[in-house]
Amino acid sequence: MDDEILKTLLKKATGYSRDEVQEEYSVTPEGELVLVKRKVTKKYYPPDSTALKTYLELSSGRGDDELTDEELEAERKRLVAELAAEDKKRAGGERKARARGGKKGEIDVES
Repeated sequence: MDDEILKTLLKKATGYSRDEVQEEYSVTPEGELVLVKRKVTKKYYPPDSTALKTYLELSSGRGDDELTDEELEAERKRLVAELAAEDKKRAGGERKARARGGKKGEIDVES
């Protein structure tokens, strides 16, 4: 099985956040597009149990019907803990970037 597919399934199974960018443009009298407003928001996608079952089936070689409820719950907890540790690590990096002057959020550009 392709590792990229398994990584994507794991991400969906445990939930994730993603930056969503919305941009507004205006047309100048010369016909050129000019960026007027740009908004970056963080969107959260909750864990998906179907993706978890599929991930477990593909990664372990066993079907989800062969797993006990206890095994499935234990694996879900393990994966959620793994993602939480990764998010904590990533959040530490974002704090360092903000301390150096990096910013996230809405940017208004006057034309």
